[in-house]
Amino acid sequence: MGVKKSIKCAAIVLGGCCTVYVFLLIWELYSFTGRRGRMTLDMTINDRMIVDEKHKEDSHEYWYFVDKTALSEDISEKFLQYHKDAETQEFLGKCNEKANWVFTQIYYLLADWLGSGHMFVLSRAQFMTLLNIKDNWMGQSMIDLGAGDGTVTEKMSPFFRQVFATDASGPMVTRLKSKGFRSRTLRATPPKEAVPRSDLRILDIDKWNNGSLQYDLVSCLNLLDRADKPVSILHSIKRVLKPGGRVLIALVLPFSSFVEFGSKDNLPTETLNIEGSTFEAQCNSFVKDVVEPAGFVLERFTRVPYLCEGDMQTSFYVLDDAVFVLRHK
Repeated sequence: MGVKKSIKCAAIVLGGCCTVYVFLLIWELYSFTGRRGRMTLDMTINDRMIVDEKHKEDSHEYWYFVDKTALSEDISEKFLQYHKDAETQEFLGKCNEKANWVFTQIYYLLADWLGSGHMFVLSRAQFMTLLNIKDNWMGQSMIDLGAGDGTVTEKMSPFFRQVFATDASGPMVTRLKSKGFRSRTLRATPPKEAVPRSDLRILDIDKWNNGSLQYDLVSCLNLLDRADKPVSILHSIKRVLKPGGRVLIALVLPFSSFVEFGSKDNLPTETLNIEGSTFEAQCNSFVKDVVEPAGFVLERFTRVPYLCEGDMQTSFYVLDDAVFVLRHK
């Protein structure tokens, strides 16, 4: 009883401290911004809401458009046309709702506490058609390289018995653990008693390619432009990919490298030879100058918006993503 009482008291004290902290933070923000600052903030919120209303009426077809006449013939025939579907619209709606709540409560300074910053690349339905799989399809294992907080990984995980993830960021690894990913000793085959739908595990960034495991799917979404050695990553993917396995690569175009970890000047040690000034030209170059020399062939590809929850300026941010499905040559 004494232990339970102590825990209850500690929880009450912690809750009280958090409440006081939030109150003081709000008071400090209002005191610091003053009347002119609050007027500016009101204008920012109003402008964002006007833009949000325009987006609600927009089909955003330009997010998915590709000029197929500008693609090489062999690449053009493998393009898969997508449109904004219900799941994408739902994500945008949640962005709007969360932005409104953050602004009216404690502004954007507590956005990380509220789980803001989630990414959206593909809906479940888009993932299925891109890989040409049915709803009841089940693979053995996949790995999501640079998985972030695991929000995108969750779209793919129901289709695999074993799901591995890596990320170089400590906070992102913590978020993965909160979603059920565990750091465990590697096993080439899951035990009989493993959860039949998905056994979730985190791998160190230097262990996923050590030869202990092979994967039916290697997901590398918006990672190559942030990696110090993207060419080495592609070679490692080729080694760990099972025969008949596939690679899912998302690349923000126009391509621009910015190394987040392991580089003092944010420049990569290895560079990807991607040429061209348009989305289509860079798709052509990526396949010809990067994919094929790395020992892969293109199965299909598409264009989708790379969405991220926003802040006080906008409800969401968007970049242009090319998503490629590759297999062994």
